[in-house]
Amino acid sequence: MRSRTAWQALTDRGFLISGWPWRAVAYLLTGTVAGALELVLLTVALSVGIVSAVLLVGVPLLLGLGLSGLPVAAAERRRLRLVDGEPAPGPHRVPERPGFWPWLRTRFREQATWRDLAFTLLSATVLWPLELAALVAGLAVPGALLSAPAIMAAAGSDGEIRLLKTWTLTAAWQSWAMVPLGAVASLVAAYLMTAVAAARAALTRLLLVASREPELAERVDELTRSRARLVDAFEAERRRIERDLHDGAQQRLVALTMTLGLAGAAAGREVGDLVAKAHAEAKRALDELRELIHGIHPQLLTDRGLPAAVDELAGRSPVLVTADLDLPGRLPEPVESALYFAVSEALANVAKHSAASSARVTARLDGDRVTVEIGDDGIGGAAVARGTGLAGLIDRISVVGGTLDLSSPPGGPTLVRLEVPCDPGDHCA
Repeated sequence: MRSRTAWQALTDRGFLISGWPWRAVAYLLTGTVAGALELVLLTVALSVGIVSAVLLVGVPLLLGLGLSGLPVAAAERRRLRLVDGEPAPGPHRVPERPGFWPWLRTRFREQATWRDLAFTLLSATVLWPLELAALVAGLAVPGALLSAPAIMAAAGSDGEIRLLKTWTLTAAWQSWAMVPLGAVASLVAAYLMTAVAAARAALTRLLLVASREPELAERVDELTRSRARLVDAFEAERRRIERDLHDGAQQRLVALTMTLGLAGAAAGREVGDLVAKAHAEAKRALDELRELIHGIHPQLLTDRGLPAAVDELAGRSPVLVTADLDLPGRLPEPVESALYFAVSEALANVAKHSAASSARVTARLDGDRVTVEIGDDGIGGAAVARGTGLAGLIDRISVVGGTLDLSSPPGGPTLVRLEVPCDPGDHCA
């Protein structure tokens, strides 16, 4: 069942016969008692602390008053259940380390502790008198009007009563005339007290209950940090694989190719043909391995950066590609890697799907953002949903916080625009 609040209950048709008015009375009554008790305790503690501060005994007590809002706030969050069914989590952080002193440092450093104290002072000085006034108006007035006949009967046939210190009643019929007024006042009081309780609960939630926005922002930040850690770990692992293949399997294939070449020169015709065939297969395997290593992480990108690596991509493309990357210096490694593979995939899409005769790649550094554009003069009509590799391109660029804009009307041309944040503190430029 969905949680409800007093504000929502006020608009229900069956509000007057529900338990909400009584829950509001209980909320206001417990708030009045708690506020009065808080006022007494704070006054006594402050007085004792000031008097004993001369002997330094009261200094810890005065410092402890800064934490006096913690139990009050915890009780207030529990009391919210009377008129507010929504969850009310506390805003306080969990200390980084266990123990009393880490807990104490955390509490004194966070803003939530001081909001708790401010609310406690507000409750002890302002809120409970207002709650008491609402209770008096909502219970005493209708009660006095409804009980007017009983009070008149107790006064005797010749007596008179002064009702609510306002009306003087001298006859029984006058006391009975107060009963309808009391019934109407009861209905009005039910709405009045519930509205006051709802407003009091809203103030409590505003000051004492953890907002979900900071929590969601913290989760987004943590996801961003974890994604950056995963990107770095993936990049390191890819470099390790590339290094192992280059230093291990590739070198062995080179040695095998050379050995087969020498064996073919020294062998007879029949054996020479077989050796020549094996030599050709070894060369093809070596070429495929080099291509694989290049796809894992090109050494040119590591040594000379993005412009040189993109120039090399342009030279290998079956479509005529013009590259103009105006970058003043090296980019952070994750940014370079993400942009390189995004450009590589975009050029592969141009070659496979665009029917273009030429393409261009440009890159600029504008403040703290790198903008890369890949355009072609092909047939257009590219879309992420059509499985042309753009979804993978978006995935590659998003891991470094980048965005992709696509313009590809039917008939062309197609323009892919990549923007990646580049923090100057990370050697960007």
